[in-house]
Amino acid sequence: MQFVEVFSGPDCNYCEAAKTLLNSKGVDFVELRVDEPAHLEDFRRRLPRIRSVPQIFINGEHIGGYEDLVLLDEGGRLGS
Repeated sequence: MQFVEVFSGPDCNYCEAAKTLLNSKGVDFVELRVDEPAHLEDFRRRLPRIRSVPQIFINGEHIGGYEDLVLLDEGGRLGS
C-alpha cells in the first residue's frame, strides 16, 4: 500500500489535477496545504529549494510535481 502526501496550495490548478488523478486511481492521500503554517514549515524543511506546488511524496520519497505523477501513472505505477 502506498502512503501518499500532496503538498498543495490555494487556487492551484495543478494541485487540483493531481488530487483528481489520485482519486480517479483510488489512491488515498494526505493533503498538506502550504497556506497552513505547520504544513508550510514542513514543506520548507523537506524541500528547501522548491517553491512550487503540488509536490508529491510516495512512501516518504519525493516524486516531484503533477507532471511526474502523470508519468508514474502512464508507467502503470500508480494505483489500481
